[in-house]
Amino acid sequence: QVQLVESGGGAVQAGDSLRLSCVTSGRAISSYGMGWFRQAPGREREFVAAIGYRASTLYADSVQGRCTISRDNAKNTVYLQLASVTPQDTAVYYCAGRNFADASQYASQYKFWGLGTQVTVSS
Repeated sequence: QVQLVESGGGAVQAGDSLRLSCVTSGRAISSYGMGWFRQAPGREREFVAAIGYRASTLYADSVQGRCTISRDNAKNTVYLQLASVTPQDTAVYYCAGRNFADASQYASQYKFWGLGTQVTVSS
C-alpha cells in the first residue's frame, strides 16, 4: 500500500507561483506513474499533470506552459509547480499514483490517492 500526503497549498494572489509537494510512503515510487489532479467547487475532478518513471510528462491544456511536474525518487516525492495562477486555479489538488510506469491523464487509472491540499487564488 502507498500513502500519499500533499502539502504546499494555501492562499495566494493572482499572478503568483505555487509549489505543491506529494510525499509518499509505504512503497518506493520509482517505478510508478504519478499524477496531479484538482477539483474545484461544483466541478468534476480534472487532470493537471502526470509524470512517468523516466520523467516523461503530460500536461492539461489549461496549465500547459506554466506548469512543471517533477519527481525525486530518492525522496519519494513528486512536485507540482504552477506559475501565473489565476482564480480559475482555485481547487483542491490531489496527488495520485499508479502501479504502472508511464504517465496517464485518466483518474481511473490511478490506484493511490492523497487527501488533497486546498489552493485558493484571489484576484
